[in-house]
Amino acid sequence: MEFTEAIKAQYAAEQKQSDHDHHNPTAGAMTNHIVSNHVVLTNRLRQLRWFVKGANASQLAADFQQTATENSTWIDRLGDDLLDENEIPANISAEYGAWSMLEENGEIKYLSAAEMVDILVHDFNTDNLFITRAIALAQKEDRPALAAELVSLLGWNNRQIRQYQAILGHNARFGLDEEDDDDED
Repeated sequence: MEFTEAIKAQYAAEQKQSDHDHHNPTAGAMTNHIVSNHVVLTNRLRQLRWFVKGANASQLAADFQQTATENSTWIDRLGDDLLDENEIPANISAEYGAWSMLEENGEIKYLSAAEMVDILVHDFNTDNLFITRAIALAQKEDRPALAAELVSLLGWNNRQIRQYQAILGHNARFGLDEEDDDDED
């Protein structure tokens, strides 16, 4: 398919604005990081579900699937929120790869179930860094609906952290906060 010059110009302007926002963070740009993180997270959950081994593999696979289903809903909700705010959500693989701060790794499939769960906990924790920043930016930019949605996502992420940490026999913040690193459960 051949794209018109007008379409090419629209996309070039979008890319220019995206690059600007990436270097001068806005709530929209930060939310695009979050969308991209969650796309990578969906792939991670699929990887974990397919390759988890051990006595609790069936239950963990079901947990990973449930989290992936809910996570996909969050991706769509955030995409809609960005559109509501006259922003363009990341929507192609190249954008997800450029904007995500979570890393994919094919070697993860060979880890133990506990190591897989630990990686997932840390992925959610990393994502929370972007969510809290996006909340602050949305509040500063007077975008209350976006801020409220991000607060809800933060709560969902925290619930995932707590539930997956419990599988490992840990409290919610074990190993995630500097002051907790030396604490015993």
